[in-house]
Parts: sequence; C-alpha cells; structure tokens
Amino acid sequence: MATAPSTTYSAITLNINGEKHTLTVDHRTTLLDALRERLDLTGTKKGCDQGQCGACTVLLDKRRAVACLQLAVAAEGREITTIEGVAEGDQLHPVQQAFLDLDGYQCGYCTPGQICSAVAVIEEHAAGWPSAVTDDVRPEAGPPPLTAEEIRERMSGNLCRCGAYVSIVQAVARAAEADARNARTADGDRTAEGTQAGQHEGAAA
Repeated sequence: MATAPSTTYSAITLNINGEKHTLTVDHRTTLLDALRERLDLTGTKKGCDQGQCGACTVLLDKRRAVACLQLAVAAEGREITTIEGVAEGDQLHPVQQAFLDLDGYQCGYCTPGQICSAVAVIEEHAAGWPSAVTDDVRPEAGPPPLTAEEIRERMSGNLCRCGAYVSIVQAVARAAEADARNARTADGDRTAEGTQAGQHEGAAA
C-alpha cells in the first residue's frame, strides 16, 4: 500500500518585533516573502533576492541576516527584528536619528536594511568583534577604533545604488558615539547606586 506524500506546508509561529504571528507557509517560503506578502511588514525590501544587496537585512537574535536566504520555517523560535521594530515607540533609534540628521539615504529603498545592519554593527564592534581590516585581533586588545575604514568594511554587505555611502558612514559613526555615551552613563549610574548602597549599609552597621 502506497503511503501518502508528506505535506509541503507547516503552521509556524514567528516572534517578530515582540509579537507572535502564526501562519501556514510552504516550506520553501523565505522569511522575506513571509514578512512582506503574508504579514504586510513591507519595510523589509526585496532587492536582488540572492543575498547580495542587503536590502532585506533583518536581525535574528540580534544578529544580521538577509531575509531572502532565510527560510521562514527555520526562523521559528528566534527573535526577529525588522525595521518596524527598531524604534522604541515614537522614539527613533539612535541609528535612525543619525540617518535622518545626516542624510544617510536618497531614494530610501536600501535604508531599512542599512539601518538594521548598522544596529548590529555597533553592537558587534562594542563586543570587540574584529573585522577584515582590524589590525589587532587579539581579544585582550578590545574593540578597535571605529574608523571610517572599519565602518565601510563592516557595512560592505549593504549596497546603496544612490551612492550615499559617505553620509551612511557618518551616520553609523555618530550613532556609535551616542551608544558609547549611553553605555558610559549607564555604567556611571550603576556605580553611583553601588556607592550609595554601600554607604547605607555602613550607616546601618
């Protein structure tokens, strides 16, 4: 007796921008098509559909991924962030604000992917990840200076057909500076809280 062929569809639940979406997809459906065609999250753009232009870049578990090469079924259980989820409510992400202030876009088609990539680039750099142009790749050396050359190398997977690269590099640099300032402020606040707690404990003793 012949067995029935297995189905090529599955019901999956995707965690996108903090919200869960359940849908039935063909196993061959890319994450890009699921986002755009099934969930109306059209901020993620379809460019080359071959993983070469970066227009469809999203964040998977806070790391960069081109959605056109990622199967939707393989993204189940992962934290997906698209351009629609980068901002905090009405407050733009520092990368978004920097792109706006420094004209890091022209037609805007590649901008969502550029911004998602830049968000991850800044976190990767702060964590000490080296790039192909980093001189000292020893872990103890810490993050290298985020020079224009470093930014260009780290953002090289995102193409801008309008050629707004100079402004994009400036925007990433400004956002990285803002992120570093926020980190120093947070560290200072934690230090102050620890000092105050120690003083209270000493007074109580």
